[in-house]
Amino acid sequence: MTTRNIFLILALILTPLVVYNIFIQHNLNINIILFLLLVIGWYDYFQIRYSILRDYPVIGHIRYILRDISPELHQYFVESNTNGTPFSKNIINLVNKRADDNEEFHPFGTEKDLYAKNYTYLGHAMFPVKKMEVTPRVVVGSTECKQPYSASLLNISAMSFGALSENAILALNKGAFLGGFYHNTGEGSLSEAHQKHGGDIVLQIGTGNFGFRNEDGTLNEDAFKEKSNLAQVKMIELKLSQGAKPGHGGVLPAKKNTQEIAKIRMVQAHTDVYSPPSNPSYNSYESMVKFIGRLRELSSCKPVGFKLSIGIKEDFITLMKTSIDKGILPDFITVDAAEGGTGAAPIEYSNNIGLRGEEALLFVNETLSALKIRDKIKIIYAGKIISGVTMYKAFCRGADICNSARGFMFSLGCIQALKCHTNTCPTGVATQNKELQEGLVPKQKSKRVEAYHRNTVDSFLEILAATGVNDIKDLTLDKLKHV
Repeated sequence: MTTRNIFLILALILTPLVVYNIFIQHNLNINIILFLLLVIGWYDYFQIRYSILRDYPVIGHIRYILRDISPELHQYFVESNTNGTPFSKNIINLVNKRADDNEEFHPFGTEKDLYAKNYTYLGHAMFPVKKMEVTPRVVVGSTECKQPYSASLLNISAMSFGALSENAILALNKGAFLGGFYHNTGEGSLSEAHQKHGGDIVLQIGTGNFGFRNEDGTLNEDAFKEKSNLAQVKMIELKLSQGAKPGHGGVLPAKKNTQEIAKIRMVQAHTDVYSPPSNPSYNSYESMVKFIGRLRELSSCKPVGFKLSIGIKEDFITLMKTSIDKGILPDFITVDAAEGGTGAAPIEYSNNIGLRGEEALLFVNETLSALKIRDKIKIIYAGKIISGVTMYKAFCRGADICNSARGFMFSLGCIQALKCHTNTCPTGVATQNKELQEGLVPKQKSKRVEAYHRNTVDSFLEILAATGVNDIKDLTLDKLKHV
């Protein structure tokens, strides 16, 4: 006899008894519990959407409950300190310690398998040099740029207001102000939360031109000119593609698209907002290059660059050759990685499309060098930068500046719950639910953002000294050792 038939027999017997006890005898106690279970069971029995609930009334819900809490069960009870993804417990703990200004020591030796295939290590010098007393900065801006910007070695990567909560944006920007580094707006455009505390801003233009768009999705030049000329905006970044979902564009779910966010993005509230795969303001290499030149004009010649994930290498080479032919070079190129993060992406894209960050960074650096324009363009790398070691490796592969997204999310209190797209982020970082946001206090979290930045850059400088390097420019690929 099936569970479905057993339930039917029991329900036929119990339902009239329970109804009689509750509504005639007014005997609630356990009867009210049985009544609720019977209501659920009868619903399960007759509904046709879920096969498991139809075959296993009431008890079938255990499967869905376990499925919903399986990420937490896996993270807390299955993962070791080193095998968690996208980031391990050891890495998350490292970020939290740096954000709290605590010591970062790890006892009893490494937990990594140093004998794993293709292991990479950094060679320490027999005679380490003195650590730099003044942290270097990087000037971005070619001869065409009238307002060059002096950037920190580590900055906040693109994360939109909408994907992140208002409190998260407030905390990030105040942290950027306190620490003297920039905060990329992401494609969601510039909000009041970005401007309240005065942290340096990189204004990103996404494929949907959110925040400065006409009804057909093309760029509204007047709106862009107004925002890009604000003193707080230091650089302009045109997003061509994103590492976690290249060629797909982004999506802001309707439940996160509030009236406030819709007004900022210049879209309709409470609807799913999709970014097109490419910007409708251009449709060829030539028009894209001219568009970059136009952005430079409209922003009063601030540094202008673009962000992309490398896909077909020949496409990037053609783009750069076109830039040379037209005499319009970007001031910087942000290289995103296929292993990059996002609040929402089809798993086929995040797992299979786009070049891995290490190879992408090397390729861009080598291509610019081969075309003899490397000295004119700064390379920003945004591929899972989380620590001083990852910064060191990025500089060895050709980066001038590093961006981190998830590192700064951890500093805000993110626990890698993997619920960024559901509007139910338990830490208030990636949600528009006001009640959940109350757990994230910008005044306190901004201090963690600044401390994480400061301690991570300091860690990089310590590693630099330990490897006997006096100048970041001396970091080359041969500094990375392989066994």
